Amino acid sequence: MTWVLAGVVGLILGLVVGALIWRRRSVPQPTPEPVELPRVPPAMSEVISVLRSSAIVLDERDQVLQSTSQARAFGLVRGTRIVVPMVMDIVQEVRADGQIRTSELELRRGRVSPSLYLSARVAKVGDLILILAEDRTAARRVEETRRDFVANVSHELKTPIGAISLLAEAVQEAADDPEAVRGFANRMARDSERLSELVQQIIELSRLQSDDPLMTATEVKVDDVLAEAVDRCRLRAGARSVTLTVAGEKGMVVMGDREHLTTAVVNLVENAVIYSEAGKKVVVTARRAHEAEDHFVELTVSDNGIGISAKELPRIFERFYRVDYARSRANGGTGLGLSIVKHIVAAHGGQVSVWSQQGQGSTFTIRIPEQPTRDDSEAVELDSPQHDTHSGRSARQKTREVSA
Repeated sequence: MTWVLAGVVGLILGLVVGALIWRRRSVPQPTPEPVELPRVPPAMSEVISVLRSSAIVLDERDQVLQSTSQARAFGLVRGTRIVVPMVMDIVQEVRADGQIRTSELELRRGRVSPSLYLSARVAKVGDLILILAEDRTAARRVEETRRDFVANVSHELKTPIGAISLLAEAVQEAADDPEAVRGFANRMARDSERLSELVQQIIELSRLQSDDPLMTATEVKVDDVLAEAVDRCRLRAGARSVTLTVAGEKGMVVMGDREHLTTAVVNLVENAVIYSEAGKKVVVTARRAHEAEDHFVELTVSDNGIGISAKELPRIFERFYRVDYARSRANGGTGLGLSIVKHIVAAHGGQVSVWSQQGQGSTFTIRIPEQPTRDDSEAVELDSPQHDTHSGRSARQKTREVSA
């Protein structure tokens, strides 16, 4: 009887519960009012979408409503939140008083990657917060380079100016000694010439940094560039008993500034002459190079001089850097020649690289785009064993190359 009674009670409870559920479903439920989410005004959204700088829009709860791809690439935004505490501090200050604020930010992106410098501007627009961030990394590096350049120039100018000043005092004190006066005068002349060359190269480098030779480019015959460059260097090479040889393919043409390109080759040849011993040879070569569908002209200046150590190779294109300071100063070097080469080649859409080993010499290579021409090129067989050693590089695994 007990189990029968339990079954009856369970049946009654089931009927009651089912009736209540049916009744609740039959009664129309009130429709919840839609919650209006904050949104970016269409006009603001359109403006943000065309901005080149990073832009972020926040709602009242600091949720990201809209952000540009630059902001996400810089690591300012992750999902719907801003992940840079410095930016959020500025946002809170702007919310508090409504004043527009501008701040310089440095974002560190790991231990190895360089820092990212941003100029952030935060403003309150109604109930929204607008953040604009401009990438200032390149400008910051340019400013640092300019500051270092000014410091280096000041140091380099002080040396010859100080020397001339001391020599002038020595001349005054040795007025009664004609032989000493002549010796001091000769040293003053050398330092004056060095100072003049330094000032001239500083002006040249400044002009190269501001000019774009491709804006007024003309067709330049490579043969003429090499012939003129070698002719300018023959006097100095002859004084050091160094032989200059021109070899390679003929008839190639590039677009650019002939004087700039000649200056680049002259600087490389003079550099090779300075670091070559008497009786050595410097070979200037031109040849065509292909990479996929692109055609280039490669100009190489090879010597079998003292060479450059591996630790110095990465720095040789820096301003005022000298591999052998004593030798460079004795021969009138300013430390700006290779830096000028680097700027000229970069302005012509090319690159310059160097191969070198101590005791075996160096090969500097300029590669710039070739201008198509109808003339057939005439190949000239190279007759320099030293150049064959550098250009062939049969033992390439033993060489080191640096590109700038």
